[in-house]
Amino acid sequence: MYEDEQVLAFADINPIAEGHTLIIPKKHAENIWEIPGENLVAIHLASQKVAHAMRAALKPSGIGALQLNGRGANQMVMHYHLHLVPRIGHAPELPITAWDLKPGDIRANEKTARRIAAPPQ
Repeated sequence: MYEDEQVLAFADINPIAEGHTLIIPKKHAENIWEIPGENLVAIHLASQKVAHAMRAALKPSGIGALQLNGRGANQMVMHYHLHLVPRIGHAPELPITAWDLKPGDIRANEKTARRIAAPPQ
């Protein structure tokens, strides 16, 4: 479907919607913690090209982009990959884009944000 020096893009063998595409680096990296920055950039630049091609060919009302890291996030293939999933016409809502919105605890969010921003100990 798409290939350049750093990435491949191809149809997912278990698509959740017509046009579901995976974009992967040619150089192995298991997850977002391991992938070199230049490969991450290459994947996202390629994803934009594929998204434009999807728009032209499939006329989706939207495209979901999903990337999972680690078994705890249900990553099944231990090679970094980005899913592009178009929603075409009146197809059912994409499962990766639908969840219940629940008000968050602003103080807890701020505390967590400070922990993430703090230097590692």
